Amino acid sequence: MTDAPVLVVTALGDVTADLVLDELHGRDVPAVRLDPGADFPDTANMSIRIEADTFTGELTTSTRHLNLSGVRSVYWRRPTPFGAPRNAVSPEQRFAAEQSRHGYTGALTGLPGALYVNHPSRNRDAENKSRQLITAARLGFAVPDTLITSVPADARKFASDHGSVIYKPVHRVHLACEDGRNRTVWVRTVGADELDDSIALCPHLFQACIPKIADVRLAAIGDKVFASRIDIDGDHLDWRQDQSLISCSPIAVPPPVREAVRAFLHAFGLTFGAFDFALDADGRWWFLECNPNGQWAFVDEPTTLAITSALADMLQKGITA
Repeated sequence: MTDAPVLVVTALGDVTADLVLDELHGRDVPAVRLDPGADFPDTANMSIRIEADTFTGELTTSTRHLNLSGVRSVYWRRPTPFGAPRNAVSPEQRFAAEQSRHGYTGALTGLPGALYVNHPSRNRDAENKSRQLITAARLGFAVPDTLITSVPADARKFASDHGSVIYKPVHRVHLACEDGRNRTVWVRTVGADELDDSIALCPHLFQACIPKIADVRLAAIGDKVFASRIDIDGDHLDWRQDQSLISCSPIAVPPPVREAVRAFLHAFGLTFGAFDFALDADGRWWFLECNPNGQWAFVDEPTTLAITSALADMLQKGITA
């Protein structure tokens, strides 16, 4: 097992993955980086065989050769999306793009015996904010009063009853514009008088506004949790809007939060999760969301180093973690 490689699936420029790769290399753990959407077919190729009850496979990149049946763990980060078939010029190109997406991804996500951090299908399931909030409330997290609705009258009543509510998208935060650019939809406060009948077009997520004094980003790796308090020099409700204004410092995790986080990972079959909380003046941690493939390299250095080491530990141990 000492020679079994770790496969890191991500795009170039992923600073978060770079930290883990550097840590693995420092431990003399063999690790191979692959970006399927960018590397195939120009700089990488792959063959797999399923014969009787055995699986074998070979992956060759521009610098490495990998026995896929010997992979101990897969760190599935943020690979480049495969080209959309609709953008291909000919029917043959569209066919090839679709075959690539399913063929390469299917093989790389089905490696027997490998530990996935996280398996991409688990990431997709856990990204659903509605399911997250329902699960978080069931597991004992403090969850702000929440309304997900496409009924304008219900939205206006919710906003009126709570006085101050926030709006956030149900899924992702980017709006594709006509000029081809993505516009970020930030979390913001809304009043009842702003909510018109366009709400009926799709579900909208509203929450009671927590009077927070800070935010918390918590990274959970298996049974280990590492948290940073995020303070902001300004009045942005969403600290992601300008990260040059934030400062991060380590913060202890209350035992009830720690246990709920572990239960959340188990509920969604995750080995890693990046959780966001609002911290109020009474020290209460309010669950906002979990990004199953979230960033953590921006927090304070001690916490970043601890997370890097814990992830490397898990990937190095593989299925025994």
